[in-house]
Amino acid sequence: MHRFVALFLCVVFVVASAVAQNVGAPGERKGSGTVVLKAARVIDGTGGAPIANGVVVVLDDKIMAVGPASTVRVPSGAKVIDLGNATLMPGFIDGHTHIVGRVLGDPEAGNAAFRDADSFLTLLGARNAERTLMAGFTTIRNLGAPNFDDMTLKRAINEGWIPGPRIYGAGHALGITGGHCDENGFKPGVADGDFKNGIADGVDQVRAAVRYQIKYGADLIKTCATAGVLSEGTAAVGTTQYTYEELKAMVDEAKKAGRKVTAHAHGAEGIKIATRAGVASIEHGSFLDEEGAKLMAANGTYLVPTLMAGEGVERLAKNNTLRGLRAEKALLAAAAMRNSLKIAIANNVQIALGTDSGVILHGTNGHEFTLMVEWGGMSPLDAIVAGTLNGAKLLGVESSIGTLSAGKFADIVAVPGNPLTDIKRMENVTFVMKNGAIYKNAEARP
Repeated sequence: MHRFVALFLCVVFVVASAVAQNVGAPGERKGSGTVVLKAARVIDGTGGAPIANGVVVVLDDKIMAVGPASTVRVPSGAKVIDLGNATLMPGFIDGHTHIVGRVLGDPEAGNAAFRDADSFLTLLGARNAERTLMAGFTTIRNLGAPNFDDMTLKRAINEGWIPGPRIYGAGHALGITGGHCDENGFKPGVADGDFKNGIADGVDQVRAAVRYQIKYGADLIKTCATAGVLSEGTAAVGTTQYTYEELKAMVDEAKKAGRKVTAHAHGAEGIKIATRAGVASIEHGSFLDEEGAKLMAANGTYLVPTLMAGEGVERLAKNNTLRGLRAEKALLAAAAMRNSLKIAIANNVQIALGTDSGVILHGTNGHEFTLMVEWGGMSPLDAIVAGTLNGAKLLGVESSIGTLSAGKFADIVAVPGNPLTDIKRMENVTFVMKNGAIYKNAEARP
């Protein structure tokens, strides 16, 4: 009898375990076995010359070898994918996204905070995340989301429930009362914030806000050092908002927890204040001047120029979707952006790609490469480095992603043809691999 009970309990345990495995999180997709990718050329993200007739060998979720077909050994039994006249590159990194919710220009976007349920905005974020991944962006920095919804998406992706890029999220963006990161234009009491949702004034509140974002999973801290284009109010687009003391406290508090701070900053003075305070990057930098650029270069501060956002708000101002002061600010910032990247490059400022997606349509992120070349005068190869290795360096994860190098995660994308002769090729990604798992494969040849 005792043996029967023991056997019965053992069977129950095994069945229960199997059921638990079936209903539990599936786990993020990862590659399995050896896959060999071939293409007419490989751009490895380091800034080096392309490898003609290139080969990338992947084992499970890691890169094992990269080089010309003449020197890289193809393991026996490997699955070989020949992409033909295409270019293999590291997965792209978008350093400035807003993955949650509606896109600017959506007729309902202005009322989203008060009419859309948080769950609805997060569901839109899931769709946005998949579109971003299919555009070749395997990693993103998400610089502000309500209710820690970026953390929710990150967890859903990491557990394998939905496809999407690797997310480094900021939680709530931090700003002064009534500033660019605040919800303005409503009657008193409707949209009042506090340090928990990012509205913090003075050094003590700023420290509390940083701690709160980190408590709930923030990988980095985003702040608004100046006014902006899309916020309500009368402040000019470049007006300074946080003081040096407040920004320095923010950077110091984040640093203690191993986090970096990135600052939205349009105006020249705000850029300098934030740079002196020690932020890792300046977002937008529309009215950057030579003094600010030299300061950024000396401090190792990155510029994330978000040229697509400038182009996008300029278009919306011209078609009357943006009106009044918002339209005026949009036109001023877009015009200035055409020069700021050139000033940064001339003064050796490090550049990382960022689109401000959410202001622009998710999944169109690759157009930023085109604008970095056409507006900023970057070489196509430098633009590619900005969207790969430099993005990884800004995040502090260059040992794991950002280049096609042995030992790194197998985040690999391909575009048809040669982007070094036609940068617009970056807008047409035909192959996407993340962690060795293939998500998109439109051009493979048997």
